[in-house]
Amino acid sequence: MTRPLVLVGAGGFARETAELVRAVNDVHPTWHLLGYLDDAPALAGVTVSGLPVLGGLDTLDEHPDAAVVVCVGNPGNYVARAKVVARFGLPADRYATLVHPMAVVPRSARLGVGTVVHATSVLTCDVTVGAHVAIMPAVVLTHDDVVGDFVTFGAGVRLAGATRIETGAYIGSGALVREHLTVGAWSMVGMGSVVTHSVPSGEVWMGSPARYLRDAPVLHPVVVDHVAPVPALVMTTGARSLEGPP
Repeated sequence: MTRPLVLVGAGGFARETAELVRAVNDVHPTWHLLGYLDDAPALAGVTVSGLPVLGGLDTLDEHPDAAVVVCVGNPGNYVARAKVVARFGLPADRYATLVHPMAVVPRSARLGVGTVVHATSVLTCDVTVGAHVAIMPAVVLTHDDVVGDFVTFGAGVRLAGATRIETGAYIGSGALVREHLTVGAWSMVGMGSVVTHSVPSGEVWMGSPARYLRDAPVLHPVVVDHVAPVPALVMTTGARSLEGPP
C-alpha cells in the first residue's frame, strides 16, 4: 500500500521533489502524491508540473492521513522552511524523509524527519543530518559530518570530513568546506565559495577563500521547539531499506 503525501510549496524545490517521489515510485510504489499546498493566490486551483495545488497551507487539516514534506526556501528567505514547520506544529511522524534511488546513503548515516536527498548525492560514512534539511543534487557529505536542522545545500556542495553545519545555514551551489570547520547557525556561504576558516553564526561569507561579506538577513531566526533529536533512520528509498545505527 502507498501512503498519501503532500508537498508544501509549489516552486522549484517542490517540483524537483515531486520528480524524486516519482523516481522512488518507479522502483517501488511507496507514495500517493496528492499535490502541493501553497498560499500564493495565483496558484489556487492551478496544476503545476502535472500535480494540483490543493489549497493554501491552512488546508493541511483536510489531509489528516497524509505525510508532509516542506519544500520552501531560497537564498533570499532561507528561514522559510523553519517558519512553516513551526506554523504547522505537527508531530515528527507526520513528516516523510525522501531519498532519491540514485543517492547513496549508507547504513552508518542518520537522517532526520522531513529531509530530502536528491539524485547523485553521496553520504560516505558516519554522517548525521538533522530534520528538514534540503540536499540538492550531487552534494557530497563525507565522514563524520554533522548537519543541523533546516540546513540547505545547493547542488554540488562538497564537505570535507568532520565538518559541522549548524541550524539553518545555507550553503550555496558548488561551495567547498574544508575539514574540521564549522559553519554557524543561520549563516550563508555563497555559490562556489571555498571555506578555509570557520564561519560565525549569522554572517554571509563568499569568495575563494571565503571571507566575511555582511551580516545575514536572518537576524532573529525562528525556534522550533518540537524538532526531536535525530533518531536512527529507518526508511525505504524504493530500492532497499536503510537502517542507521541503534
